Amino acid sequence: MNKVIIRSDRAGVFYGELVKQEVAGDKLMVEMKNARRIFYWSGAASISQLAIDGTKRPDDCKITLPVDTITVMGVIEVIPMTEKAIKNLDSVRVWKL
Repeated sequence: MNKVIIRSDRAGVFYGELVKQEVAGDKLMVEMKNARRIFYWSGAASISQLAIDGTKRPDDCKITLPVDTITVMGVIEVIPMTEKAIKNLDSVRVWKL
């Protein structure tokens, strides 16, 4: 499984399975499946640390339910995740109203 965390210039931060990435015009476009938006995190200094360690405060994070597929334009970071981080973030409860 090739899970990544991405950061876009307008849509925010997501993690999920990388399906495809390509340049469209002057923007990087990423297609993901089983993706969750990381609306807010705590317990990690940056998304780089989230991709390596996960979070030390899962109850304080706001990570949405997964969507089957998503295409995000304007991606400015693609960070491969470790197995440790994948297990950790997958265990964070779904944040929804």
